[in-house]
Amino acid sequence: MPATLTPDQITAYHRDGFLLLPGFFAGPVIQEVRRSAADDEVLDKAAFGRPDGEGGSVRLSIWNHPTDTIYGAVARSRSLVEAIEALIGEEIYHYHSKMVMKDAFVGGAWAWHQDYGYWYQNGVLRPDLCSAFIAVDPCTRENGCLQVIRGSHHLGRLDHQVTGGQAGIDPERLEAISSRLETIHVVMAPGDVLLFHPNTLHRSDQNRSADPRWSMICCYNAASNSPYKESHHPGYTSLSRLEDDEIAGRFPGGFTDAERGALMQGDADRSVEALRA
Repeated sequence: MPATLTPDQITAYHRDGFLLLPGFFAGPVIQEVRRSAADDEVLDKAAFGRPDGEGGSVRLSIWNHPTDTIYGAVARSRSLVEAIEALIGEEIYHYHSKMVMKDAFVGGAWAWHQDYGYWYQNGVLRPDLCSAFIAVDPCTRENGCLQVIRGSHHLGRLDHQVTGGQAGIDPERLEAISSRLETIHVVMAPGDVLLFHPNTLHRSDQNRSADPRWSMICCYNAASNSPYKESHHPGYTSLSRLEDDEIAGRFPGGFTDAERGALMQGDADRSVEALRA
């Protein structure tokens, strides 16, 4: 893992709204994440679906605090935390993480949206957040890799409307945006990391291939941007960093039965419901 981001990388993130870091997590680390997730019955049973409005459904599990799992070890890794602090410019905390499970043939799509379109409803005043999309499986065009619109974070927070179980932006405005800004298909190998701004427009297609496309997304908020009201995601809590060489083997495996309560139930994720109001 890189010790720090370069000035050019920081400039590129603020210009484009995203930054791809190939090979950020070493093979043994991402192999342990993949193996743990595949065997994690607690994670699987806690997963819930988000209808995509296209006849499919996205399956995911969400948890608020890092937890004593391999997933939490990755989220607390010093290189990842310090890279995001370099982009945000201050101390950060773990806002939540999720495992997105795009299974072969049936994995649903995500509509074009901004994460801040959801999180604004949670009392987060400023878009001083960042997400780390970590490829657990190969992410290809065929299995529904992430797509981003370069520079779209400069548009500010856009209005979102609910379609199916997701929030998306107005199709007419999207057409205008797409005609002026470049859409990138982010093809990734396991262990690659994409850092992206909460106002960056992104989506993914359904997975109609024979290959799964699982990914873990760790979301962070600036310490000074703690929500002004209680929500289903946490306010500021100090983040204990883990040295990079301590990740693999530190917390072998995924969630245990005793940690089942750390996983959010589907009806507890109220971001979409807030947009319906």
